[in-house]
Amino acid sequence: MARPRQFDDEEVVRAARDQFWSHGYDRTSIDDLSAVTGLGRGSLYGAFGDKHALFLQALDSYNSDAIGAWRAALRGPGPALPRLERLVCDVSEGISRDVERRGCMMARSATELAAVDKSVAERTAATVRGLRDELADCIARAQEEGSLAADADTDGLASLLLAVLRGLEALGRAGAAAEVVLGAGRQALALLPRASADERAPDGQEGRSA
Repeated sequence: MARPRQFDDEEVVRAARDQFWSHGYDRTSIDDLSAVTGLGRGSLYGAFGDKHALFLQALDSYNSDAIGAWRAALRGPGPALPRLERLVCDVSEGISRDVERRGCMMARSATELAAVDKSVAERTAATVRGLRDELADCIARAQEEGSLAADADTDGLASLLLAVLRGLEALGRAGAAAEVVLGAGRQALALLPRASADERAPDGQEGRSA
């Protein structure tokens, strides 16, 4: 009879994720993974396959959390535009406080591997689409509520904001000052096309009239 596992798979994947995130794929060895997970080589190989397979699980975990965090921030009760503004501000502030300059694991992995690793490239593309879809959905709701111009290009605005947020991460990793990162985030929000007076509800509340 096979002996039951004495470890939690999710905890192991998260420990491996932090190692890959901080040091990258090539600079992480099986010995490094064994040290951070507390598992021997045999246990790692037996449970997760090789280093590449464990890396893909770690990247999937990161990407799933990233999309989930944006979904939680952008959906839910209350007007959509303040939620969108809060997300952009939170991302900007997080980047400005990232003293380790780890940045985004997905972006770092794509830079290192996407050109030569189809699995990483496909995961990166799918995650980018997921993040963009969350932005587009929130922008569309803000348009329906009368906060943003109804005739604005929803998908184009979502792509613009995603490009800005990805660019802010690159600025942060390059050592840009906090005020540069925060200022760029605020300016991106200022460029969003607000609804005209006749697109707003008659009572002055957000929301288009029926």
